[in-house]
Amino acid sequence: MSSSPGSMGSSPDAQSSSPDAVGSPPGSVRSSPADSGTPSAGWVLTGWGTALPEKVVTNDDLASYLDTSDAWIAERTGIRERHVGGTTAELAAAAGAAAIERAGRRAEEVDFVILCTTTPDQMVPATSADVAHRLGTTGGAMDLNAACAGFVYGVVVASSMLQAGLRRVLLVGADTLSRITDWDDRGTAVLFADGAGAVLLERSETATGLLGWDLGVDGSARPLLYCDHGGYMHMDGREVFRRAVRVMVSSGRTAMERAGTTADEVALCVPHQANLRIVEAANARLGIPMSRTALVMDRTGNTSAASIPLALADAADTGRLSPGDKVLLCGFGAGMTWASAVIEWHG
Repeated sequence: MSSSPGSMGSSPDAQSSSPDAVGSPPGSVRSSPADSGTPSAGWVLTGWGTALPEKVVTNDDLASYLDTSDAWIAERTGIRERHVGGTTAELAAAAGAAAIERAGRRAEEVDFVILCTTTPDQMVPATSADVAHRLGTTGGAMDLNAACAGFVYGVVVASSMLQAGLRRVLLVGADTLSRITDWDDRGTAVLFADGAGAVLLERSETATGLLGWDLGVDGSARPLLYCDHGGYMHMDGREVFRRAVRVMVSSGRTAMERAGTTADEVALCVPHQANLRIVEAANARLGIPMSRTALVMDRTGNTSAASIPLALADAADTGRLSPGDKVLLCGFGAGMTWASAVIEWHG
């Protein structure tokens, strides 16, 4: 496993470049902060960290036994390699420890741990309990499952906790999708992978942190991407692509509107790393160029709830973010869930 301080993805066999017009899906439920009032306190992001398994599976590795090739996979997904191995708790704890270290804090100073995951190590207890134990934190901990939108859901939940009086919340996105992937299925084997990313959020009386957000779910889309207990991932790639673009655009616009900002003012978009074609199509409609978009999917694959913090950490590590920057986070995943948030960078 390598660590550094610091999904939905449509099947390449069935993609569409012409998603429906943007708008909330019929039957969808959307959360709104309109009646929440002015936050009494905000937060700053003081630390970040990542963890990836040491084992790397390249496109050529998959092409050695599947009817595919490196060029075929890369052209349709943007992915060239992915990391596989470890448990969700191992990866989450490694990323969390790196985030705490970068922030210059000790584990016992963390008030709460939120683990965003769709692949817990056990049904009971919550994997966050194991993560908290490994880290040595002394506050509460819980799992949050909103699939590939989970990390952005976690940002909103953590913000609420900090506004309610907590001092520090460790937010982790971690998934081990390789455990629920059928490696003989070309439509999914080329997409999914394992990894973790974490951030430490600290209460602030002067910074805002979360500027605007949008959360939603459309349960009628549940059959499009699912995994039963003891089974493997099943996905309707064409419909996933169409809906993913639609909800990413709609949710991203809503979050920016609530934040009182525009696409031109967004310094960086950090989308769920599902599929390059989805991101390109959505960004074109949002009006955010790919030059202002954080991408790591070429070397990580789709890591579900880990993908956004992995891309955010990479952007921070490579000097793409400056204090005061407005950052748009966009997630979408099974459920169908979606989530967007505009945050102010102070890392």
